Amino acid sequence: MSHIALVTLVVRDHDEAVAFYRDALGFELVEDTDRGDGSRWVVVRPRGAADGTGLLLARAKDGAQEASVGAQTGGRVGFFLHTEDFTADHARMSAAGVRFLEEPRHETYGSVAVFEDLYGNRWDLLQPAPARS
Repeated sequence: MSHIALVTLVVRDHDEAVAFYRDALGFELVEDTDRGDGSRWVVVRPRGAADGTGLLLARAKDGAQEASVGAQTGGRVGFFLHTEDFTADHARMSAAGVRFLEEPRHETYGSVAVFEDLYGNRWDLLQPAPARS
């Protein structure tokens, strides 16, 4: 096994989720296929991460799934978005309306700030510190 290809993120609405991940976070829409039964197979991933892990945006189908939207990791940071230019991406995302829960921090492991997606799932925007020799 070489890598994790997809991680499912349960969402309320495909179109609003695609718009957020594409327009606010700068992801690319990789696939949006009508499955013929009223459902869609929708995949996004960070732009330029051709072989990286994608998010399968799965629309909630029942009350139990709807209840998990925005709370899939129990309020913990559950997703980690790496960047090579923390300052520029933080500024771009802030301008696009992304809600950061804290001011940027500079830790031994890198520059980081926690933000929420449109449903309240918590993410780290993280520029890892250079590896030490």
